[in-house]
Amino acid sequence: MTPRELVDSADVPGGAPLRLVRHGTDYIIVLERSELMNSRMSGSEAALGTMTCDRLATRDSPRILIGGYGMGFTLRAVLATLGARAQIVVAELVPQIISWARGPMEALTDNCLDDPRVDIVIDDVATVMTEGGYDAILLDVDNGPDGVTRPANDGLYTPHGLAKARAALKPKGILAVWSAGADAAFARRLGQAGFAVEEVRIRARANGKGPLHFLWFATRR
Repeated sequence: MTPRELVDSADVPGGAPLRLVRHGTDYIIVLERSELMNSRMSGSEAALGTMTCDRLATRDSPRILIGGYGMGFTLRAVLATLGARAQIVVAELVPQIISWARGPMEALTDNCLDDPRVDIVIDDVATVMTEGGYDAILLDVDNGPDGVTRPANDGLYTPHGLAKARAALKPKGILAVWSAGADAAFARRLGQAGFAVEEVRIRARANGKGPLHFLWFATRR
């Protein structure tokens, strides 16, 4: 049996530390006893990026905000889908996440951080969001619409937080949210906040296997 190896740990402002664990050729990001990300299960994170971009197909030079770099699966999917005139801002609260991407997980990164379309901002996505003018905002900073990583993230999913996201979007812009599980109450809040809501259920792995994850695509009315 292949043992798990602790590679590094990182402090989360206002939250418990994250740990980067290697298991054979796979990497896992762990919060306390919960797996937040696993390099073997990237299908739904990539789908968050691809399916958002598909809904922006008529926009020539979209400006996109991605909340949380993670292991970069969403960012790489966005880059593979959009053209040269796209602008992608990645808001990552934990600097060590980017260090891991450039260090032990460099093979996974595939140079996406150095793409000229990408701007990495080390800050809270709620703060970066206030710049506004986004065609889409993609959120994958927790395991769903709940401040798992740190309690302050709860604010992203409240009526006030959703109103801020809506204000930051261009007309018909999209707020896309990844979740490890269903949340009917959150879907209702999206509708009440002035979004047209589409819920997509998708398997964790690109081959259609693994746990069932949920994506919400909320279009600003």
